[in-house]
Amino acid sequence: MKQLFNRKRNPNKIKQGSYVADFIFYVLALLICLITLYPFYYVVIMSISSPAEVAAANVTLYPKGLYFGSYKFIVKDPNLWSAYLNTIIYVVIGTVLNCLAAVLGAYPLSVKNLAGRKWVVRYLIIPMYFSGGLIPSYLLINKLGLYNTRWALIIPGAVSIWNIILVRSYFLTIPESIKESAFIDGANHIQTLFKIIVPISKPILAVISIYTIVGIWNNFFTALVYLPNEKLHPLQMYLYRVVVQQTVDLKKMALEDTRRAVDLMLSNIQLKYSIIVFTTLPIIFTYPFFQKYFIKGALLGSLKE
Repeated sequence: MKQLFNRKRNPNKIKQGSYVADFIFYVLALLICLITLYPFYYVVIMSISSPAEVAAANVTLYPKGLYFGSYKFIVKDPNLWSAYLNTIIYVVIGTVLNCLAAVLGAYPLSVKNLAGRKWVVRYLIIPMYFSGGLIPSYLLINKLGLYNTRWALIIPGAVSIWNIILVRSYFLTIPESIKESAFIDGANHIQTLFKIIVPISKPILAVISIYTIVGIWNNFFTALVYLPNEKLHPLQMYLYRVVVQQTVDLKKMALEDTRRAVDLMLSNIQLKYSIIVFTTLPIIFTYPFFQKYFIKGALLGSLKE
């Protein structure tokens, strides 16, 4: 015991901070998390509470009078599933094209002996921050014959300059010896890119994939401008018409008699919360599939000349 008390203090030992300060930081972090998560939690408990309690705004911390009838009506709406299918089409095609364009655009700009590559990068930064605006874009989409077609939501967003610069920065971190070894073995640039560079670039591809998926999934304004045909509307446009415009009668199929009219009025507000949850959960469940590579790719996405 005496040796423990007589042991000299190591001057090189890292000193820990104050326990009081750590406690305060943990409390603040917990409060920030609660404040951030509460809005979504509020929407969830409102979607499963009694329509009368929801209409009276009596739900705050926990659901009152469990009621799942709104979800039953939602899944019976064919327009909702049509919007789901449209969104899946836009997300899958848009993500594939965006990743492909980012890889094909970033690889030449990462080749060090490419003449003028720095000037090309600087030129690409200009349209990344400045665009022609809505009217020129609308005229261009109309002249190209993309108006009121699915391609109006796919083609304009197929190329992201930010993703190209992000992928290029990642490619620059790959040792040149790997590329030189591939060239010595007889590989050309296409083979080197898709057989060597892309397989070891999963982290950055996961980053731009999740960004693209979330962006396309939450996009409704493009459909609002370029898609007057409701059969081509994505899910968020359907949600926009429900919550903002209120032009979709989600319980139209339930109007069988006048006796249920009061119940329909009470459940109208709750239906909006239910459809918000129903349309948001898929994109939330997408993140865990990319989490393995997302954190590493986000940390390696710093800009580099």
